[in-house]
Amino acid sequence: MNQIIKKDIMVTYVSMLRGINVGGQRKIMMGDLKDLYQSLDFKDVNTHIQSGNVVFQFEGSNPLELAKIIESEIKKVFGFELIVFIRVKNEFKKIIENNPFKKEDINKLHVTFLSEFPSEIPFIEIEKIKDNSEKFSIHAKEIYLFCPNGYGRTKLSNNFFEKKLKVSATTRNWKTVNRLFEIAKYHQ
Repeated sequence: MNQIIKKDIMVTYVSMLRGINVGGQRKIMMGDLKDLYQSLDFKDVNTHIQSGNVVFQFEGSNPLELAKIIESEIKKVFGFELIVFIRVKNEFKKIIENNPFKKEDINKLHVTFLSEFPSEIPFIEIEKIKDNSEKFSIHAKEIYLFCPNGYGRTKLSNNFFEKKLKVSATTRNWKTVNRLFEIAKYHQ
């Protein structure tokens, strides 16, 4: 097991795995994922739906360090590489509070999580490729997307943002974002 530096304060984290259980590829059962997190001494581990969302507690460390440790353990246990995105509970609260599209249909709202702050944001290129009915707003390491024709039809995909921003990305719908925060709220 990797060495993790512990502190005395229990922190609640939300982690999201990029690209598991899609099209029969890179399959991880949520029970197995929960066991993996528990093997890393994470506490109060809860998974949500099959796309690799995990809420857990741990004493300290930092999100980037934890993501690398989880990625390494997944490669060791499941035999493939993937990217893990981690936010602390308070960051998730701010993501919900900062929603710039509160008046839009929440069923058409998504959040793309970035692995790090992009060094450049090509607003003109994003405007050119998006559909006229779509809206986007970038706040810190999150991109809010309003896709009235559905996320499956937008050109503002994870792959697009990864290529243009030169960072890794994963997207969750608004319902999932809120549910993950609800799970996180019940942790101290």
